[in-house]
Amino acid sequence: MGRSVFSHFLNLSNSSPCLASSLCNGRFRSNFWKGPAIIARRRRNLDGFRCVCSVSLTEPAVEETPSSSLRKRIVSGVQPTGSIHLGNYLGAIKNWISLQNTFDTLFFIVDLHAITLSYDAQKLSKATRDTAAIYLACGVDTSKASVFVQSHVRAHVELMWLLSSATPVGWLNRMIQFKEKSRKAGDENVGVALLTYPVLMASDILLYQSDFVPVGEDQKQHLELTRELAERVNHLYGGRRWKKLGGRGGAIFKVPEPLIPPAGARVMSLTDGLSKMSKSAPSDQSRINLLDPKDVIASKIKRCKTDSFPGLEFDNPERPECNNLLSIYQLVSGRTKEEVAHECQDMSWGKFKPLLADALVDHLHPIQVRYEEIISDSAYLDQILAEGATKASDIADATLGTVYQAMGFLPR
Repeated sequence: MGRSVFSHFLNLSNSSPCLASSLCNGRFRSNFWKGPAIIARRRRNLDGFRCVCSVSLTEPAVEETPSSSLRKRIVSGVQPTGSIHLGNYLGAIKNWISLQNTFDTLFFIVDLHAITLSYDAQKLSKATRDTAAIYLACGVDTSKASVFVQSHVRAHVELMWLLSSATPVGWLNRMIQFKEKSRKAGDENVGVALLTYPVLMASDILLYQSDFVPVGEDQKQHLELTRELAERVNHLYGGRRWKKLGGRGGAIFKVPEPLIPPAGARVMSLTDGLSKMSKSAPSDQSRINLLDPKDVIASKIKRCKTDSFPGLEFDNPERPECNNLLSIYQLVSGRTKEEVAHECQDMSWGKFKPLLADALVDHLHPIQVRYEEIISDSAYLDQILAEGATKASDIADATLGTVYQAMGFLPR
């Protein structure tokens, strides 16, 4: 969705789900399979994210139902590369905690996405376990959500191959992240996986017949490709064609909608308020890692980039660092934007920075304590991941069987 898929998954409070068919822009829009003319019209707009129906996390909460089978489903995950930082947490993981109370949720560690660029094979396994432990330490409840490792459910890779056969290369060449990352890595060193990972991301989402996907700004284009690909496969192999092969007919995949977080979806770098906080940034000073000790957090905040304007304020385009630091303070302190704006409007940076550092330490300390407890009990963590993979496989295998049938394969 490392990057959540969602950074590749990326990001995620209570929300009310859209129905499978939505009244959008004054017209009834059905999430059913589309004809080629409609797909062609939508394809021309791929470069600009143009989903006509989305859900904001600021909407009223729906009543929690006793059965997860009656709930709308959400999937999301984070890559096990580098250290999980404040941007991953505030933009994604923190919001999962409220989502798990309302939705049928699957949260996984997207280790297959972690190998699209050069990586350290000796560290991948440990990083995967660390990421799972952080999920749990942050409050993901395995009685409400499935937690598993992507590579432990083989259907992800199988479905990716099937979807690849229906994915035009031109769609992938338009992906902004591929262009940016291949330019940084050098075109001659880029593996095919960097180009095709959006198809794996689509597999991650469509495999679980997901209703919603939490997304941040940098993943909107990938989710739109997933939606386009779902509609394309539904058109090519669904409906009457599928029924003639013994299937139920109709749509093979649900077409997922984006779930938009109200704040924190894009936590910025401590050294550049115009760049997203990232694991791949060369300087560790640019981010707060979830496991950073108290003195390191205080040092990073003390040294972070600010400006020379008087007072502190949100939403001034000339003060991106100010807006970022105030937003972080708002999220970790649990206060409203208005409360923070009033509290900090006349503060100097010298007074605000210690306040922010203390708020971060207070917020992250319980997570760090819980993480140490979980990571030290390897049997417990292994059991959680095994149970999560089993639950996920039950859903994934059913979808995969459906796709194989609709595409005309000989039954196993």
